[in-house]
Amino acid sequence: MNLRTLLFLFILIPATFFGILFTLLLNLLDPLGNGFHRVAAWWGRFSARLFGISIEVIGQENYNPAEHYLVISNHAGMADIPLLLGTMKLDLRFMAKEELGKIPLFGRALRQAGYVMIKRGQNRDALNSIETAAELLKSGLSIHIFPEGTRSATGELLPFKRGAFRVAQKGGAPVLPVTIIGSHLITPKKSLKINKGKIMVIIDKPILPSSCSTIEELMAACSEVITANFNHYRNN
Repeated sequence: MNLRTLLFLFILIPATFFGILFTLLLNLLDPLGNGFHRVAAWWGRFSARLFGISIEVIGQENYNPAEHYLVISNHAGMADIPLLLGTMKLDLRFMAKEELGKIPLFGRALRQAGYVMIKRGQNRDALNSIETAAELLKSGLSIHIFPEGTRSATGELLPFKRGAFRVAQKGGAPVLPVTIIGSHLITPKKSLKINKGKIMVIIDKPILPSSCSTIEELMAACSEVITANFNHYRNN
């Protein structure tokens, strides 16, 4: 445990709690969840400043904030979600593991804001979550999914799973590949320690699902882009 861990416990957690109460009220007035997103984006930027995390974003010109996308990225740290909320100029909803949806107040706020809870595996609940996410894409909202399914302990890329790309094909929205570098050093897996440091976010050009004949081809195309950016920028 270090100073930043104490800041997390005694400043960020209380700020998050009051932010959740505020967003529950916002959701009553704004059932689409747009107010929730504005609070969440502020929370992401506040978190980065609080912990001394600098963020370099490359490729902002590769997407249009007025459009909607299925955003996919690698996942290596707890900081990934707040940094994406704070840096992406999109009204993002996340696909989140079902355990988050069971947290009192927090889970309710996520659901009301349009976040999709997903149960891991190939069961009926997981398939229903994919259908829900695809419908949100069709409605014009942007969705974010971590196609690896879990955090990487070392920061190295893990194999992608098909679920995210089924959402892309069913939803018909462009896939926006995002590469995150350095977040595993900020919040190491299985540790309460929080470090300051630098994170790079590389946003590449969208990939149209219609440009690929199969889910596997779309998955391979996205994996290739993220892997190439990861290898190119990781030593910068």
